[in-house]
Amino acid sequence: MIQVDRITKRFGAITAADEISFEVQPGEVLGFLGPNGAGKSTTMKILTCFLKPDSGTATVGGCDILRDPIGVRQRVGYVPENAPLYDDMTVGAFLKFICEVRGIDAGQAKTAIERVMHECALEGVYHQAIETLSKGYKRRVGLAQAFLHDPQTLILDEPTDGLDPNQKHDVREMIRRMGKEKCIVISTHILEEVDAVCSRAVIIAKGKVLADGTPEELRARGGGRLEDYFRQITVGGGASAAAAGSEKEGVA
Repeated sequence: MIQVDRITKRFGAITAADEISFEVQPGEVLGFLGPNGAGKSTTMKILTCFLKPDSGTATVGGCDILRDPIGVRQRVGYVPENAPLYDDMTVGAFLKFICEVRGIDAGQAKTAIERVMHECALEGVYHQAIETLSKGYKRRVGLAQAFLHDPQTLILDEPTDGLDPNQKHDVREMIRRMGKEKCIVISTHILEEVDAVCSRAVIIAKGKVLADGTPEELRARGGGRLEDYFRQITVGGGASAAAAGSEKEGVA
């Protein structure tokens, strides 16, 4: 479970996250949706303890991000927008290295690597150097390292970025399958991602939560089109009006 309580983060005069609050339950795939620069990646980095909030806090898997950041990191699988990889390593060597970092013993590591290789369709590149892989395959390696310790919480920042249509389909199927039991947050600006995999969506812009609901509920607010509602509340004055309305309704 993820509980976010009024997280605020500023970078100089820019407020990247402005009292953001939401919850995600096990068995739920939350789409964290917003235009570029909305504060999505900043929030993801705070939830995974790469950044500290200026105020507010959150719990991930029962661990507080401020009081127990190591506990959070042990319980979460994280794929940042540009997942760092060691280009000179082969895929197999990199995954073995991540197992060592995670403290997974040799016997369990073999099983874990075989599982993620299958889940992410990496069998054909196991012995290949990461630097020789396409962008799509590098993205798959980034996903694989996040799943190695079989975490109950997954935080995925733009998980299908750079993938071709077939690869997107495979990754979305994997997320849907995992989402039946795990607590998953997907940060994205791609509206089709919400319809494809999410059971709920939070829309943010300029660091504020503007809407929270199922894809069906959000589409209904836009007259049947999620794109129309998204533009209505994230462009210009609509964002300010939506933020004020969400605060009155207790959404933010």
